[in-house]
Amino acid sequence: MKLTSLLSILALFMGLGQLSAQDFAPGPFPDRIVLTWNGDPRYTQAVSWRTSTQIKQGTAQITVAPDSPHLESSAKSHHATVESLIQEGDSSLYHTVSFENLKPGTLYAYRVGSEDHWSEWFHFKTAPEAPEEFSFIYFGDAQNDLKSRWSRVIRQAYSSMSDAAFMLHAGDLINRTHADAEWGEWNHAGGFIHAMIPSIPTPGNHEYDRDQQERLELDIHWRKQFNLPLNGPKGFEETVYYTDYGNARIISLNSQEIVLNDSSRTRQQEWLEKVLQENTQDWTIITFHHPIYSSSSGRDNKEFREAFQPLFEAYGVDLVLQGHDHTYGRGHNLSTGVSGKSGKGKGPVYVVSVSGPKMYELTTDKWMDRAASETQLYQFITIKDNKLTYRTHTATGKLYDAFYLVKDHEGNNSFTDEAATAIEQRTDLPPRKLREKTPEELQEYEKVYPKKQ
Repeated sequence: MKLTSLLSILALFMGLGQLSAQDFAPGPFPDRIVLTWNGDPRYTQAVSWRTSTQIKQGTAQITVAPDSPHLESSAKSHHATVESLIQEGDSSLYHTVSFENLKPGTLYAYRVGSEDHWSEWFHFKTAPEAPEEFSFIYFGDAQNDLKSRWSRVIRQAYSSMSDAAFMLHAGDLINRTHADAEWGEWNHAGGFIHAMIPSIPTPGNHEYDRDQQERLELDIHWRKQFNLPLNGPKGFEETVYYTDYGNARIISLNSQEIVLNDSSRTRQQEWLEKVLQENTQDWTIITFHHPIYSSSSGRDNKEFREAFQPLFEAYGVDLVLQGHDHTYGRGHNLSTGVSGKSGKGKGPVYVVSVSGPKMYELTTDKWMDRAASETQLYQFITIKDNKLTYRTHTATGKLYDAFYLVKDHEGNNSFTDEAATAIEQRTDLPPRKLREKTPEELQEYEKVYPKKQ
């Protein structure tokens, strides 16, 4: 047993609590169980999990969920593909199974493991054959203090929407690239939620490092624990892709490559235009990490905006979900670039959000109709026929922002802002920023965000 584990056990025995971060070393029992899709959500489901190297061959068992407790009697077994992860001398194995030929709109039970080392049984539900009403949860950056402070957000969201079709993560799921303990915390925070609701993640800058040749290098855990579609351009496997669910197309772009590499930006731009041209879905939602319009002070991605915003508008993208800026901002930008509280057209609604505890200062550029600082948030998005309903909630479940879109037969959206029904806007400066500002700077900030009386 590792010294850190012995110290943790001793500390708990003495009533002192843990002396160090939780030990996330792998064992023979499956952990880090995550559902994703690499195919059609109506007929497929992918699951990945981790074990120690003593488990050479993982297995997943699946059955249509019965009311009887005798699940094993009808379960079919599937051998997993296995990949090793060796990091700083420590080894683990990641196992992946793709269930195929499933029945649409059906509740399944499954477990993963081997021999005497099984997980509990989990449920998931396949997408319906024909589009029906569905909802999903959108999280901005989790990134820091995942076990301690992000856990309450994902759990609050799940407790309010346990039947969500999927969870969308807009990058920076962790803080330090290749940090196994942080992925341990991310998986611990979500726990069984990750094993019951599929994830659609897009990478952020904190999922990237540079190799010895200064080339961008994706976190070594990403493709081992997320089994994602391979329908993107070559070289961007499982970071640039799309998934069709119901009557919506969800598209992930790799914005870290876009903002740092001209060639990558061009290749993703060309791929996106083709995907949008061929899109027959009623609703189009795009997610990436670096915002088109920044909600935080002193940040801008001009080249990214100039290259991609025309495509969003030309092909009627409805919603753009982003992270990176550790504040909240929502604006309805039409082709003129002017924000408006109501309107009609093909310009998408842009959202920047944050679910973790790391906070920045709001920008004073007034593209936003609704803003927030110093607030952990999660979002519920529901699509039913020609209506998209959006709700932002605080970490304690309070409604913070709301709007809905109604699409006409020509593909134009009518936008209705419902933020007036939510709690008062939270725009306080972070304590550190408050101390740093001169009286003149404070006055300028308060012109845009008046201080509460």
